[in-house]
Amino acid sequence: MAEDSIAVVDLERCQPDRCSYECVNFCPPNRTGKDCIVERGEYYEDEEPYAGEPDQVHISEEICLGEKCGICVVKCPFDAIEILNLPQELEEDPTHRYGQNAFALYGLPIPETGKVTGFLGPNGIGKSTAVHALAGEMIPNLGRFDEPPDWDAVIDEYRGTELQDYLVGVRDGDITVAQKPQNVDQIPDQFDGTTSELLASTDERGELDDIVSRLGIDPVRDQAIESLSGGELQRVALAAALARDADFYFLDEVSPYLDISQRVTAARLIRELAVEEDRAVLVVEHDLAILDLLADSLHIGYGQPSVFGVVTPPKSVRNGINEYLEGYLTTENMRIRPEAIEFEAHAPRPVENADVLVEYPDMAKSYGDGEFSLSVDGGEVHRNEVLGIVGPNGIGKSTFAKLLAGRLEPDEGDLGMDLDIAYKPQYVEADERVPVSAFLSGITDEFGTSYWNTEIAQPLQLERIMDQLLTELSGGERQRVAIAATLSRDADLYLLDEPSAHLDVEQRVLATRAIRRFAENRETTVMVIDHDIYVVDLLADRLMVFDGEPAQQGHASTPQSMRSGMNEFLANLDVTFRRDERLGRPRINKPGSQLDRQQKRDGEYYYTG
Repeated sequence: MAEDSIAVVDLERCQPDRCSYECVNFCPPNRTGKDCIVERGEYYEDEEPYAGEPDQVHISEEICLGEKCGICVVKCPFDAIEILNLPQELEEDPTHRYGQNAFALYGLPIPETGKVTGFLGPNGIGKSTAVHALAGEMIPNLGRFDEPPDWDAVIDEYRGTELQDYLVGVRDGDITVAQKPQNVDQIPDQFDGTTSELLASTDERGELDDIVSRLGIDPVRDQAIESLSGGELQRVALAAALARDADFYFLDEVSPYLDISQRVTAARLIRELAVEEDRAVLVVEHDLAILDLLADSLHIGYGQPSVFGVVTPPKSVRNGINEYLEGYLTTENMRIRPEAIEFEAHAPRPVENADVLVEYPDMAKSYGDGEFSLSVDGGEVHRNEVLGIVGPNGIGKSTFAKLLAGRLEPDEGDLGMDLDIAYKPQYVEADERVPVSAFLSGITDEFGTSYWNTEIAQPLQLERIMDQLLTELSGGERQRVAIAATLSRDADLYLLDEPSAHLDVEQRVLATRAIRRFAENRETTVMVIDHDIYVVDLLADRLMVFDGEPAQQGHASTPQSMRSGMNEFLANLDVTFRRDERLGRPRINKPGSQLDRQQKRDGEYYYTG
């Protein structure tokens, strides 16, 4: 194979007991007597295979013809093989490779003291690998997995670069690290106790009480961790990381389950830690509006998820995000996406003359004396529209969705609805040990049809996970399957609660397109609850705004136009947005900036200029 190619075998997908070794039998070099694709046990002989079982396959990158052949990729019935050309501009060896036919990472982000460094890229592109190296949890092997180098060799490789001094500190144990994990919903599986008990050992800077107060988690200090919601777990995990006294802070996705106000508060706390406390902070984030507000510089990760990833040198945040959305990296002269992500293409569709799907009355729901209560102003939901639902956490959005779905009964107001409703809840659980294909085929007769594959499976990137068990899926994979399952049901109204959670930028855009096209092609109605302004901006025709006192009482207004609804919603949060001049994407104004003050005076909180 040419030096600019890579072959990867996904050992979780490779299932030789269920195939006929098509990759081995159809490989052109094999057919000429060469050992290009062989069984791993045969390749390693008496050695312990690097991973997997001996009867799984190994590909010789020296013999393989590369991407120009690709027969094994096509013939593999489980999509377990990837053979790709690396970017021509990529001249250096990998920073780390996990072994023969395994993922390779090129480059590392550069932590900078006194700054917040952003890291943006698709899931599976090597962000976690980079962080493990920066945290000293592993020594990057520079691609030499047969004879891994020591720290001295790694530092010698980075001599003269901005990373040299940092890596010396890691080697010598002079760099301390605090981390916030990505999957906060797994914390209850790892810790059995109360919030206070979890936070007790983290107050190393003497700032814990202030952090807890500003994040609004005082009310749950005495609650068991297992009883916390996703948003509460996210804030507790963030508080635990920020309260530690460390040189380098790594924060993996701070926005999931948080509303916009909580995201802005988290961003301000992180910036204060970096700038005022002179700490190095690296943040992986998929909410571009928050990343824009938060970071001082930005690394882009690109490549082929689970195959190889490349980390760019730091860019300015605005240009980095714009290049990422345009799909073209200017300095690298690299196209990373076939088409740009557009934000001005979607104009909310007028609904004044649209047929009414349902007219609902004023409603009220209370969970008991002294508990949360919700009041809803009556309104209409039209056919063939996407209705966005926005508001803070704990304000009743999910309660409203459950009222419409018939999962809760209102205390006041007779819905009198005879609608079939498909509902995707906020928190997606997958406890059935069945393949994704079996789960989805049991929902709809359209499974596997041309329409279903084109409009649902492909944009939600389900093809490669069809044979995986539901219980083995990642958070993002579970989310995409849940969206597909909801859209596959036969219903009059589709309710999607936080469909963007755990999805990267590309996945969010593709999911948004799938939902939008589904509503248009099926002439059906979709209601979407989400906190990502990008998602709402791309999807909604109208908005329903919730306000009130979180966890105490909420109020839902009658559905209204996007502009009036966003102005009401953002005014409640005291946050203003503008559109980027180059791409038209949403950007949060710096609090107190001239534009922020001017828009507030004009009452235009939603996109001007």
